[in-house]
Parts: sequence; structure tokens; C-alpha cells
Amino acid sequence: MNGSELLRRGVLFLIDKPAGLTSHDVVERARRTTGMARIGHSGTLDPLATGLLLLCAGGAARLQGFFTGMDKSYEGVIRLGQATATYDRDGEPAGPLRDCGGAGLEQIERAAEDFRGEFLQSPPPYSAKKVGGRRFYEMARKGETVPIVPKKVRVSEFSLGPLEQARLPFRMRCSSGTYVRSLVAEVGRLVGSGAHLARLRRTAIGPYGVEDAAPPDEPGALIAPERATDHLESIGLTEDEARAASHGSILGPAGIEGPYRVVGPNGRLIGIYSHRGAKAVPEVILAPA
Repeated sequence: MNGSELLRRGVLFLIDKPAGLTSHDVVERARRTTGMARIGHSGTLDPLATGLLLLCAGGAARLQGFFTGMDKSYEGVIRLGQATATYDRDGEPAGPLRDCGGAGLEQIERAAEDFRGEFLQSPPPYSAKKVGGRRFYEMARKGETVPIVPKKVRVSEFSLGPLEQARLPFRMRCSSGTYVRSLVAEVGRLVGSGAHLARLRRTAIGPYGVEDAAPPDEPGALIAPERATDHLESIGLTEDEARAASHGSILGPAGIEGPYRVVGPNGRLIGIYSHRGAKAVPEVILAPA
């Protein structure tokens, strides 16, 4: 399949976001570069952060929800001794600068243990989270009380490097929706020194790594929907079934809870289905059979 055919059907791009740009800025640059108006991304990165953004373009934009929920991997640096209002280095200091010499790595490891596995976490007050149609950061900037809305998250890896001059490198793998800077701020609170996020880089989204990504102005390899969804289970359809599925018809049960891919005899991805009761119903229809 050539590049023009991929662009027509929809594709995924792996982008390495530089610091200083919002995720929306990256989407706008990709739109200008590719000429494709319909592009979404699978997980916001703050302007401070760098690293992997997965962009879904054209018809593949309808697949965005199947990538947003993937686990994310990060590496970064915690700055101990100073809390900030936004929990990162761009925020105003929240309290005095403290000597963190008493917070040794053993104490920090004990604090970090509280944030491995599943736990409830609230978004930071300066975040893009919405409530009642308003973003948290808009409320925080006006001095309004930001509601506490805890959500269950999961951290499968949180490893710490050597502590040098109040800077502590770390690596993390976590579920979608985990706020790394909130976790960092909580670690600082538990050790009594305060802390903020000094650097953050997203290194992976599910099976996709930042080493395969390209700059925003130069989108690299195009990923076809067939390969982009190969983390899902798949069933092959006959020509008649494929024709029906391409029009969004309900199918018989496939014995797979879903979501799963339905693929035509030619190997073309037709859509994503899930079971509802004794029926298989379409979540997304991408292309005719």
C-alpha cells in the first residue's frame, strides 16, 4: 500500500514532542505538514514534557480511543526541597526552599513504595482536567477551589536512580490517566522536603517507543491501521460477512470479549467490534470491504 493510499484511509504517526510545545501545537504542525485536517492525539503531554505523542490521522482518528488507554512509560528527574503550585518547575514556589539533606534515598524509597501498584490519585489543580465544562487550571488561576476527584491509577514500575544535589532521576510505567507530577509532589510531601517535577520524557505508549518517532514538522513512517491495531485480537470474515460489516451490520458472536478487529479476506481492516450480549456490534467502521 503506497503513501497516498495510507493517507486516504488514515494513519498513525509517532511524534517526538520537544519542550515548550503543547500537544495541540504538535497536532497543528502535523496538520500543516500532512495537509490532513482530521488529526487527534492519544494522551496529552504538558509543555514542560518531551517525548512520544501518537497521532491518529484521517479515518484512523476514530481509533484514537483504543490507544489512549494504553500504558505509558516515562523517565524524568525529581527536584527535592521545593514544592511548587503546579507540581513542576514552571510553577511558583509553594512554601520555602528546604534542605533535603535529611531525606536519604532509603526514606524516599519508602515513600515511593506507596505509589507502586494501584491507588487513588487526584489530578493536580493546574491541569487540563474538566469539571462542569471548565478546566482545573482556569479555576486555579482565579483562586477558586478545585474539586477533588480521585481516580484509581496503576503504577507498574517506579524505579529511582542515585540522588545527587537534590536531583533524583526516575523511571516509571503507569496506566493511562496517571499524573506523574502529582505523584512526585506526594513523594516530596511524605519525605518532608517538598518536591517538584524538574524533567519528564515519555518514552513509550503501549508497544510504541520514542526511538521510532520523528519531529513534529517531519512526520516519519506512516503506520497503517492494520499494524496499528495488531495488539487487538482479530477474526477473519468471509466476503459476505465483510460486506455486511463494512456497512456497520451486527455480526454473530465470535467467542472474543473484545474489542477485536474484523478483517476481510484481502487482509484489510474493516473495523473494531465488541460483544454486547449475544451480538457483536461495531465500535468503529474504517473502510469498505
